[in-house]
Amino acid sequence: MSFGGPEAPEEVVPFLRRVTAGRGIPDSRLEEVGEHYFGFGGRSPINDQNRGLLRELRAELGRRGITTPVVWSNRNSEPFLPDVLQQAYADRARRVLAITTSAFGSYSSCRQYREDLGMAVADLPDDLHIDQAFQIDKVRPYFNHPGFVQANGFTLAAALQQLVATRPVPGAEPPLVVFVTHSIPDAMADGSAAEAPEGAGYTRQHEVLATEVIRDATARLAERHPDAVPGGWELTYCSRSGSPHTPWLEPDVNDRLVELAAAGVREVVLAPIGFVSDHMEVAFDLDTEARETATEHGIRVVRAATAGLQPAFVSGLVDLALERAAEARAEQATSAASAPEPAVVGELPAWPSRCRPGCCLARAGQPTDRPTLCEQTA
Repeated sequence: MSFGGPEAPEEVVPFLRRVTAGRGIPDSRLEEVGEHYFGFGGRSPINDQNRGLLRELRAELGRRGITTPVVWSNRNSEPFLPDVLQQAYADRARRVLAITTSAFGSYSSCRQYREDLGMAVADLPDDLHIDQAFQIDKVRPYFNHPGFVQANGFTLAAALQQLVATRPVPGAEPPLVVFVTHSIPDAMADGSAAEAPEGAGYTRQHEVLATEVIRDATARLAERHPDAVPGGWELTYCSRSGSPHTPWLEPDVNDRLVELAAAGVREVVLAPIGFVSDHMEVAFDLDTEARETATEHGIRVVRAATAGLQPAFVSGLVDLALERAAEARAEQATSAASAPEPAVVGELPAWPSRCRPGCCLARAGQPTDRPTLCEQTA
Protein backbone atom coordinates (compact mmCIF):
# COMPACT_ATOMS: atom_id res chain seq x y z
CA MET A 1 0.00 0.00 0.00
CA SER A 2 1.73 3.13 -1.24
CA PHE A 3 1.26 6.85 -1.75
CA GLY A 4 1.14 6.71 -5.54
CA GLY A 5 2.22 9.13 -8.21
CA PRO A 6 1.47 10.31 -11.76
CA GLU A 7 2.79 8.43 -14.78
CA ALA A 8 2.06 11.01 -17.51
CA PRO A 9 1.85 14.83 -17.67
CA GLU A 10 -1.95 14.81 -17.88
CA GLU A 11 -2.10 12.86 -14.60
CA VAL A 12 -0.10 15.37 -12.56
CA VAL A 13 -2.78 17.90 -11.58
CA PRO A 14 -5.52 15.26 -10.94
CA PHE A 15 -3.00 13.43 -8.74
CA LEU A 16 -2.20 16.60 -6.80
CA ARG A 17 -5.93 17.33 -6.42
CA ARG A 18 -6.36 14.01 -4.69
CA VAL A 19 -3.32 14.55 -2.47
CA THR A 20 -4.53 18.00 -1.37
CA ALA A 21 -8.27 17.27 -1.26
CA GLY A 22 -10.13 19.41 1.25
CA ARG A 23 -7.47 22.12 1.49
CA GLY A 24 -8.98 24.47 -1.11
CA ILE A 25 -5.82 24.77 -3.19
CA PRO A 26 -6.54 26.18 -6.69
CA ASP A 27 -5.39 24.38 -9.83
CA SER A 28 -3.10 27.30 -10.66
CA ARG A 29 -1.10 26.55 -7.53
CA LEU A 30 -1.15 22.83 -8.25
CA GLU A 31 0.28 23.56 -11.70
CA GLU A 32 3.19 25.35 -10.00
CA VAL A 33 3.79 22.45 -7.62
CA GLY A 34 3.52 20.07 -10.54
CA GLU A 35 6.59 21.60 -12.21
CA HIS A 36 8.66 19.16 -10.17
CA TYR A 37 6.87 16.32 -11.96
CA PHE A 38 6.82 18.01 -15.37
CA GLY A 39 10.61 18.31 -15.12
CA PHE A 40 10.71 14.51 -15.09
CA GLY A 41 8.31 14.09 -18.01
CA GLY A 42 5.26 14.08 -15.73
CA ARG A 43 6.21 10.64 -14.42
CA SER A 44 7.03 9.89 -10.81
CA PRO A 45 9.45 7.01 -10.26
CA ILE A 46 7.40 5.69 -7.33
CA ASN A 47 5.12 3.34 -9.27
CA ASP A 48 8.01 1.58 -10.99
CA GLN A 49 9.60 1.22 -7.55
CA ASN A 50 6.39 -0.38 -6.32
CA ARG A 51 6.25 -2.76 -9.26
CA GLY A 52 9.79 -3.83 -8.43
CA LEU A 53 8.94 -4.28 -4.75
CA LEU A 54 5.87 -6.32 -5.66
CA ARG A 55 8.04 -8.59 -7.78
CA GLU A 56 10.69 -9.00 -5.07
CA LEU A 57 8.15 -9.68 -2.30
CA ARG A 58 6.55 -12.41 -4.38
CA ALA A 59 9.98 -13.92 -5.03
CA GLU A 60 10.96 -13.83 -1.34
CA LEU A 61 7.69 -15.45 -0.31
CA GLY A 62 8.25 -18.10 -2.97
CA ARG A 63 11.73 -18.84 -1.63
CA ARG A 64 10.11 -19.51 1.74
CA GLY A 65 7.48 -21.78 0.23
CA ILE A 66 4.64 -19.30 0.90
CA THR A 67 1.93 -19.04 -1.76
CA THR A 68 -0.03 -16.12 -0.28
CA PRO A 69 -0.98 -13.70 -3.11
CA VAL A 70 0.51 -10.19 -3.09
CA VAL A 71 -1.22 -7.24 -4.75
CA TRP A 72 -0.43 -3.53 -4.90
CA SER A 73 -2.57 -0.47 -4.22
CA ASN A 74 -2.08 3.30 -4.06
CA ARG A 75 -3.76 6.00 -2.06
CA ASN A 76 -3.62 8.72 -4.72
CA SER A 77 -3.21 7.09 -8.13
CA GLU A 78 -4.00 3.87 -9.95
CA PRO A 79 -4.26 1.13 -8.83
CA PHE A 80 -6.59 2.77 -6.28
CA LEU A 81 -7.02 1.11 -2.89
CA PRO A 82 -10.85 0.67 -2.99
CA ASP A 83 -10.64 -0.99 -6.44
CA VAL A 84 -7.89 -3.33 -5.29
CA LEU A 85 -9.80 -4.33 -2.14
CA GLN A 86 -12.96 -5.03 -4.12
CA GLN A 87 -11.00 -7.16 -6.58
CA ALA A 88 -9.29 -9.00 -3.71
CA TYR A 89 -12.70 -9.83 -2.27
CA ALA A 90 -13.94 -10.97 -5.66
CA ASP A 91 -10.86 -13.21 -5.83
CA ARG A 92 -12.03 -14.80 -2.56
CA ALA A 93 -9.63 -13.05 -0.17
CA ARG A 94 -11.17 -12.75 3.29
CA ARG A 95 -8.23 -11.54 5.32
CA VAL A 96 -5.79 -8.89 4.11
CA LEU A 97 -2.48 -7.69 5.53
CA ALA A 98 -1.33 -4.22 4.46
CA ILE A 99 2.38 -3.49 4.09
CA THR A 100 2.77 0.27 3.75
CA THR A 101 5.72 1.89 2.00
CA SER A 102 6.30 4.18 4.96
CA ALA A 103 8.43 3.11 7.91
CA PHE A 104 7.49 5.67 10.55
CA GLY A 105 4.74 6.48 13.01
CA SER A 106 3.03 9.83 12.43
CA TYR A 107 -0.26 11.04 11.02
CA SER A 108 0.85 11.17 7.39
CA SER A 109 3.05 8.06 7.50
CA CYS A 110 0.80 5.73 9.51
CA ARG A 111 -2.59 6.93 10.70
CA GLN A 112 -3.60 8.39 7.33
CA TYR A 113 -3.00 4.98 5.75
CA ARG A 114 -5.25 3.45 8.42
CA GLU A 115 -7.90 6.07 7.68
CA ASP A 116 -7.68 5.34 3.97
CA LEU A 117 -8.20 1.65 4.73
CA GLY A 118 -11.20 2.51 6.88
CA MET A 119 -12.78 4.72 4.24
CA ALA A 120 -12.10 2.17 1.50
CA VAL A 121 -13.81 -0.54 3.53
CA ALA A 122 -16.74 1.78 4.25
CA ASP A 123 -17.22 2.14 0.48
CA LEU A 124 -17.27 -1.60 -0.18
CA PRO A 125 -20.56 -3.25 -1.21
CA ASP A 126 -23.14 -3.67 1.54
CA ASP A 127 -22.69 -7.42 1.78
CA LEU A 128 -19.12 -7.00 3.10
CA HIS A 129 -18.81 -6.71 6.85
CA ILE A 130 -15.37 -5.91 8.15
CA ASP A 131 -15.67 -7.95 11.35
CA GLN A 132 -17.08 -11.02 9.61
CA ALA A 133 -16.37 -11.37 5.92
CA PHE A 134 -13.34 -9.19 5.27
CA GLN A 135 -10.70 -8.43 7.90
CA ILE A 136 -7.76 -6.09 7.37
CA ASP A 137 -4.56 -5.81 9.41
CA LYS A 138 -1.29 -4.00 8.76
CA VAL A 139 2.34 -4.46 9.70
CA ARG A 140 3.67 -2.15 12.39
CA PRO A 141 5.82 0.92 11.62
CA TYR A 142 9.22 -0.60 10.93
CA PHE A 143 11.73 2.24 11.31
CA ASN A 144 13.63 0.16 13.89
CA HIS A 145 13.27 -3.26 12.27
CA PRO A 146 16.64 -4.97 11.60
CA GLY A 147 15.93 -5.38 7.88
CA PHE A 148 15.31 -1.67 7.32
CA VAL A 149 18.37 -0.71 9.37
CA GLN A 150 20.62 -3.18 7.54
CA ALA A 151 19.43 -2.09 4.10
CA ASN A 152 20.15 1.56 4.90
CA GLY A 153 23.48 0.64 6.50
CA PHE A 154 24.51 -1.18 3.33
CA THR A 155 23.62 1.72 1.02
CA LEU A 156 25.27 4.26 3.32
CA ALA A 157 28.48 2.25 3.45
CA ALA A 158 28.50 2.04 -0.35
CA ALA A 159 28.03 5.82 -0.67
CA LEU A 160 30.82 6.53 1.84
CA GLN A 161 33.16 4.24 -0.09
CA GLN A 162 32.25 6.04 -3.33
CA LEU A 163 32.90 9.45 -1.78
CA VAL A 164 36.34 8.47 -0.53
CA ALA A 165 37.29 6.60 -3.70
CA THR A 166 36.58 9.65 -5.88
CA ARG A 167 38.38 12.22 -3.75
CA PRO A 168 40.56 14.49 -5.87
CA VAL A 169 43.12 14.59 -3.03
CA PRO A 170 43.53 11.68 -0.57
CA GLY A 171 43.62 12.21 3.16
CA ALA A 172 40.70 14.58 3.73
CA GLU A 173 38.72 14.78 6.97
CA PRO A 174 36.28 11.93 7.72
CA PRO A 175 33.08 12.47 5.72
CA LEU A 176 29.93 13.87 7.30
CA VAL A 177 26.61 12.06 6.88
CA VAL A 178 23.53 14.24 6.49
CA PHE A 179 20.41 12.15 6.97
CA VAL A 180 17.27 13.47 5.29
CA THR A 181 13.60 12.80 5.91
CA HIS A 182 10.26 14.37 4.96
CA SER A 183 9.46 17.45 7.02
CA ILE A 184 6.05 17.62 8.68
CA PRO A 185 4.36 20.40 10.68
CA ASP A 186 5.62 20.73 14.25
CA ALA A 187 2.11 20.05 15.53
CA MET A 188 1.93 16.78 13.57
CA ALA A 189 5.33 15.77 14.90
CA ASP A 190 4.16 16.46 18.46
CA GLY A 191 0.96 14.53 17.77
CA SER A 192 2.91 11.50 16.57
CA ALA A 193 3.92 10.88 20.16
CA ALA A 194 0.49 11.45 21.72
CA GLU A 195 -0.34 7.78 22.22
CA ALA A 196 2.80 6.19 20.78
CA PRO A 197 5.36 4.22 22.77
CA GLU A 198 6.83 6.66 25.26
CA GLY A 199 9.53 8.88 23.79
CA ALA A 200 8.93 7.59 20.26
CA GLY A 201 7.86 10.74 18.43
CA TYR A 202 8.59 11.33 14.74
CA THR A 203 11.96 13.02 15.23
CA ARG A 204 13.11 10.53 17.84
CA GLN A 205 12.28 7.63 15.53
CA HIS A 206 14.64 9.09 12.93
CA GLU A 207 17.38 9.79 15.47
CA VAL A 208 17.30 6.19 16.67
CA LEU A 209 17.30 4.89 13.10
CA ALA A 210 20.19 7.18 12.13
CA THR A 211 22.24 6.01 15.12
CA GLU A 212 21.75 2.37 14.18
CA VAL A 213 22.41 2.96 10.47
CA ILE A 214 25.70 4.71 11.33
CA ARG A 215 26.62 1.78 13.56
CA ASP A 216 25.80 -0.72 10.82
CA ALA A 217 27.70 1.19 8.11
CA THR A 218 30.72 1.71 10.36
CA ALA A 219 30.91 -2.02 11.10
CA ARG A 220 30.87 -2.72 7.35
CA LEU A 221 33.68 -0.23 6.68
CA ALA A 222 35.93 -0.47 9.72
CA GLU A 223 38.19 -3.31 8.57
CA ARG A 224 38.65 -2.75 4.82
CA HIS A 225 37.77 0.91 4.35
CA PRO A 226 38.59 2.73 7.60
CA ASP A 227 39.10 6.02 5.74
CA ALA A 228 35.40 5.91 4.75
CA VAL A 229 34.12 5.65 8.33
CA PRO A 230 32.01 8.80 8.90
CA GLY A 231 33.15 11.50 11.27
CA GLY A 232 29.64 12.44 12.39
CA TRP A 233 26.02 12.79 11.32
CA GLU A 234 23.11 15.21 11.36
CA LEU A 235 19.36 14.95 10.71
CA THR A 236 17.75 17.35 8.24
CA TYR A 237 14.39 17.67 6.48
CA CYS A 238 13.05 18.25 2.98
CA SER A 239 9.79 18.65 1.03
CA ARG A 240 8.20 21.28 3.20
CA SER A 241 4.88 22.53 1.80
CA GLY A 242 1.85 24.56 2.87
CA SER A 243 1.58 27.94 4.54
CA PRO A 244 4.90 29.64 5.39
CA HIS A 245 3.26 30.73 8.65
CA THR A 246 2.93 27.13 9.88
CA PRO A 247 6.04 25.87 11.73
CA TRP A 248 7.55 22.73 10.16
CA LEU A 249 10.44 20.57 11.29
CA GLU A 250 13.85 22.09 10.53
CA PRO A 251 16.61 22.45 9.45
CA ASP A 252 15.87 22.21 5.75
CA VAL A 253 18.60 20.22 4.03
CA ASN A 254 19.49 23.11 1.69
CA ASP A 255 19.77 25.62 4.50
CA ARG A 256 21.97 23.24 6.48
CA LEU A 257 24.25 22.57 3.52
CA VAL A 258 24.86 26.32 3.19
CA GLU A 259 25.72 26.51 6.91
CA LEU A 260 28.02 23.49 6.69
CA ALA A 261 29.86 25.00 3.73
CA ALA A 262 30.37 28.23 5.69
CA ALA A 263 31.79 26.13 8.55
CA GLY A 264 34.34 24.55 6.20
CA VAL A 265 32.70 21.20 5.47
CA ARG A 266 33.70 20.01 2.00
CA GLU A 267 32.33 16.45 1.77
CA VAL A 268 28.85 15.15 2.59
CA VAL A 269 26.91 11.96 2.04
CA LEU A 270 23.18 12.59 1.82
CA ALA A 271 21.28 9.61 3.23
CA PRO A 272 17.49 9.69 2.66
CA ILE A 273 16.49 7.37 5.51
CA GLY A 274 12.99 8.87 5.65
CA PHE A 275 12.07 7.26 2.31
CA VAL A 276 11.91 3.60 1.35
CA SER A 277 12.45 4.22 -2.38
CA ASP A 278 13.92 6.79 -4.77
CA HIS A 279 10.70 8.61 -5.56
CA MET A 280 10.06 12.28 -6.32
CA GLU A 281 11.19 13.76 -3.00
CA VAL A 282 14.52 12.03 -3.55
CA ALA A 283 14.82 12.61 -7.30
CA PHE A 284 14.00 16.32 -7.11
CA ASP A 285 14.62 17.52 -3.55
CA LEU A 286 17.96 15.73 -3.15
CA ASP A 287 19.35 14.71 -6.54
CA THR A 288 18.41 18.05 -8.11
CA GLU A 289 17.90 20.80 -5.56
CA ALA A 290 20.22 19.75 -2.71
CA ARG A 291 22.94 18.71 -5.14
CA GLU A 292 22.80 22.14 -6.79
CA THR A 293 23.03 23.82 -3.38
CA ALA A 294 26.02 21.70 -2.38
CA THR A 295 27.85 22.30 -5.66
CA GLU A 296 27.21 26.03 -5.52
CA HIS A 297 28.79 26.20 -2.06
CA GLY A 298 31.78 23.98 -2.73
CA ILE A 299 30.64 20.72 -1.13
CA ARG A 300 31.29 17.37 -2.81
CA VAL A 301 28.18 15.30 -2.28
CA VAL A 302 27.28 11.66 -2.84
CA ARG A 303 23.72 10.51 -2.28
CA ALA A 304 23.14 7.12 -0.66
CA ALA A 305 20.48 4.91 -2.20
CA THR A 306 17.25 4.23 -0.34
CA ALA A 307 16.35 0.80 1.03
CA GLY A 308 14.52 0.18 -2.27
CA LEU A 309 14.89 -3.43 -3.34
CA GLN A 310 17.79 -4.30 -1.04
CA PRO A 311 17.48 -7.98 -0.04
CA ALA A 312 17.61 -7.12 3.67
CA PHE A 313 14.67 -4.73 3.27
CA VAL A 314 12.57 -7.13 1.20
CA SER A 315 13.30 -10.01 3.55
CA GLY A 316 12.52 -7.76 6.51
CA LEU A 317 9.09 -6.87 5.11
CA VAL A 318 8.28 -10.56 4.79
CA ASP A 319 9.50 -11.09 8.36
CA LEU A 320 7.14 -8.30 9.47
CA ALA A 321 4.24 -9.95 7.65
CA LEU A 322 4.98 -13.30 9.31
CA GLU A 323 5.30 -11.56 12.67
CA ARG A 324 1.85 -10.01 12.29
CA ALA A 325 0.39 -13.35 11.18
CA ALA A 326 1.83 -15.02 14.28
CA GLU A 327 0.39 -12.26 16.46
CA ALA A 328 -3.01 -12.79 14.84
CA ARG A 329 -2.88 -16.51 15.54
CA ALA A 330 -2.04 -15.81 19.17
CA GLU A 331 -4.92 -13.31 19.40
CA GLN A 332 -7.38 -15.93 18.15
CA ALA A 333 -5.99 -18.88 20.08
CA THR A 334 -8.25 -20.46 22.69
CA SER A 335 -5.20 -21.63 24.65
CA ALA A 336 -2.54 -19.47 26.27
CA ALA A 337 -0.57 -19.00 23.06
CA SER A 338 1.78 -16.02 23.18
CA ALA A 339 2.61 -13.55 20.44
CA PRO A 340 6.18 -13.56 19.10
CA GLU A 341 8.74 -11.11 20.41
CA PRO A 342 9.02 -8.39 17.74
CA ALA A 343 12.46 -7.84 16.23
CA VAL A 344 13.84 -4.35 16.84
CA VAL A 345 17.20 -2.57 16.77
CA GLY A 346 18.04 0.38 19.00
CA GLU A 347 16.64 1.77 22.20
CA LEU A 348 12.98 2.21 21.24
CA PRO A 349 10.45 -0.61 21.55
CA ALA A 350 8.47 -2.02 18.66
CA TRP A 351 5.45 0.06 17.66
CA PRO A 352 2.27 -1.97 18.24
CA SER A 353 0.60 -3.57 15.21
CA ARG A 354 -2.72 -2.19 16.38
CA CYS A 355 -2.29 1.46 17.27
CA ARG A 356 -3.78 2.94 20.40
CA PRO A 357 -6.89 5.10 19.95
CA GLY A 358 -5.83 8.70 19.35
CA CYS A 359 -2.35 7.69 18.21
CA CYS A 360 -0.79 10.11 15.71
CA LEU A 361 -3.29 12.95 15.88
CA ALA A 362 -4.69 14.42 12.69
CA ARG A 363 -3.26 17.72 11.53
CA ALA A 364 -5.22 20.88 12.20
CA GLY A 365 -8.34 21.12 10.06
CA GLN A 366 -8.53 17.40 9.33
CA PRO A 367 -11.75 15.54 10.19
CA THR A 368 -11.43 13.56 13.42
CA ASP A 369 -14.27 11.12 12.78
CA ARG A 370 -12.88 9.16 9.84
CA PRO A 371 -13.22 5.38 10.13
CA THR A 372 -9.82 4.05 11.14
CA LEU A 373 -8.70 0.42 10.97
CA CYS A 374 -5.92 -1.50 12.74
CA GLU A 375 -6.67 0.15 16.06
CA GLN A 376 -6.81 -1.32 19.55
CA THR A 377 -10.34 -1.77 20.85
CA ALA A 378 -9.50 -1.69 24.54
